[in-house]
Amino acid sequence: MEWGPTGAAAVAAGAAGADVAVVVDVLSFTTTLSVALDRGMSVYPYRWRDERAASYAAERDAVLAVGRLEARQGQGGVSLSPASLASVEGVERLVLPSPNGSAIAFGLAGLGCTVVGASLRNSAAVAAWLPADAVVAVVAAGERWPDGSLRPAVEDLWGAGAVLSALVGGGQTDLSPEARVAVTAYDGVRERLREELLACASGRELVDKGFGEDVLVAAGSDASSVVPVLEGDAFVDRGR
Repeated sequence: MEWGPTGAAAVAAGAAGADVAVVVDVLSFTTTLSVALDRGMSVYPYRWRDERAASYAAERDAVLAVGRLEARQGQGGVSLSPASLASVEGVERLVLPSPNGSAIAFGLAGLGCTVVGASLRNSAAVAAWLPADAVVAVVAAGERWPDGSLRPAVEDLWGAGAVLSALVGGGQTDLSPEARVAVTAYDGVRERLREELLACASGRELVDKGFGEDVLVAAGSDASSVVPVLEGDAFVDRGR
């Protein structure tokens, strides 16, 4: 298990050479990703606020998602908000930028490992899909401080732990110490995920901005059976 973009690059290029990188960004890229795939969309990850984002989406005949606040201000109908996707119709391809999980997935594309998106909503499905003999790196996206440095985010620790706990439940025993810590963290809150997500720093931030429904969607433990796998430059569902 590693953290953030630097950790993701390390597991992709390190001596161990991870076969699969599972990216976890609970609030909210990988949660939104699971909802989008539930609704039959293909999702293209992309860097946050890149000046080429609009042309990148146009080249793929895709809709470019905007930030939550931008969508609220009338600048777009689809955003990073997972709750907002419940009312979206007619979108088949979605470019979904985010500063953390999406940027990490975008950076991992083409580095030689299979990239999978996991959240609390689909952790069991992802764990069941993972090849038993693969070297798997679970990457908790985390957040960013204003200076751009990594802010470890407890919700991503729990999301990573949910995937790893499901692997342990399936008989996996060869976990790193860091992975075992994530399992312990998740097992400590699994019976009260909703309350803990609402109370954590990232959850409170969303609630204070009026996006509490996004936190509740993220808390839907194993509500989805999708397995988002990055094929080319788009995530598609390989869970069915």
